Amino acid sequence: MPNSEISPGLVIQGFTPPLRLSDFKLIAFDMDSTLINIECVDEIADAVGLKAEVAAITEATMRGEIVDFKDSLRRRVALLKGVTLTSMETIYRERLQLNPGTAELVTACKAAGLKVLLVSGGFTFFSDRVRDRLDIDFTRANVLEVVNGELTGRMVDQPWGDICDGAEKRRMLLQTCEQVGITPKQAIAMGDGANDLPMMTACSAAGGLSVAYHAKPLVREQAMVAINRGGLDQLLTLMD
Repeated sequence: MPNSEISPGLVIQGFTPPLRLSDFKLIAFDMDSTLINIECVDEIADAVGLKAEVAAITEATMRGEIVDFKDSLRRRVALLKGVTLTSMETIYRERLQLNPGTAELVTACKAAGLKVLLVSGGFTFFSDRVRDRLDIDFTRANVLEVVNGELTGRMVDQPWGDICDGAEKRRMLLQTCEQVGITPKQAIAMGDGANDLPMMTACSAAGGLSVAYHAKPLVREQAMVAINRGGLDQLLTLMD
């Protein structure tokens, strides 16, 4: 499909704007580097002096160069052993910020009647706080195991499975659509990394909308909308 840059840094393919925001009933967001400005696992690793090593694995995974997300995440989390909950609180308080336009887009979506889903390959320690900050309706993320106030380097299995990878993001999107009583045609999925592509493709293949935000090349190429500059609320310029 031909690309069209309708404004600086905003590229669309496969449809002609404007769309009606109220025609959608669900918007699903990745968290790290999408709703928020950091990759939380990299910042946690900084507390034990391993940020560069962990960030290199994260970058290769998000670019699609490491295809086994679960193995990649287990390797990174193992390096976090010994990080204290106090350090985690400091990361949340001092480093984690909402990306530009995040609050504006979420507020506009909720005002138009959409439910909001946060689905993350990151951790509930942060996603629960972001959920509460933005009044998000549904979340799914990974649980870090903590013993005596310190990370053990492992994650805790949950009733739905072990790790929220790309397949789980897609499954959670479809499950939430069913719960809300809609099809993926009425959903928007927004992310930046290769593990977001399964949920993004589930939307676009059904006639919904997939959006890449400051994303890796592989994700930009496959998304129906690529926001390459500016905030998340750039999406609203395509909507009536």
